[in-house]
Amino acid sequence: MDITEQCVVALTWTLTDTLGEELDVLDEPVEFLLGGDDLLKPIEEALQGHGPGARLKLQIEPEQGFGDYDDQMLFLEPRNRFPAELEEGMTFEGHALPAGSNPDAPRDALYTVSEIYPEHVVLDGNHPLAGIAIRIDLQVHAVREATEEEIGRGTAGTGFFRIQPAAPGSGSIH
Repeated sequence: MDITEQCVVALTWTLTDTLGEELDVLDEPVEFLLGGDDLLKPIEEALQGHGPGARLKLQIEPEQGFGDYDDQMLFLEPRNRFPAELEEGMTFEGHALPAGSNPDAPRDALYTVSEIYPEHVVLDGNHPLAGIAIRIDLQVHAVREATEEEIGRGTAGTGFFRIQPAAPGSGSIH
């Protein structure tokens, strides 16, 4: 079966920046819904018409991927509003920020603790790959028709770089 709109593809990939630094690796195939929210549009477009076994190499510029870095999405918050076990890399959903947090911080963003100081915490609402051109070397392992449930949800259950609140130390970006 060739890849078409609203099918599910099982992919592996290696993701690097333009200097060749490895950003992410999927060693085992993971399923993604085309035509939903799982993959970036340039990846979906490049996959069209390919089938199992296909290998593709793409470069995705910031404006096609995660946008430019926006320094207006950095917020300083008092350290005492956060738990004692706070660590750099922890994430907070905007709607779950501690009471009294900056009212200008959008509540629909996901914030990563980028720095911790004795008196304040730096929260970054940018996607971790904002402002970065990425290169993706991917392989298609399987293609199948999407279920009605997957189409209705807009996902096969795994979003491409959808940042989820993670445990401290989790380096996963998918």
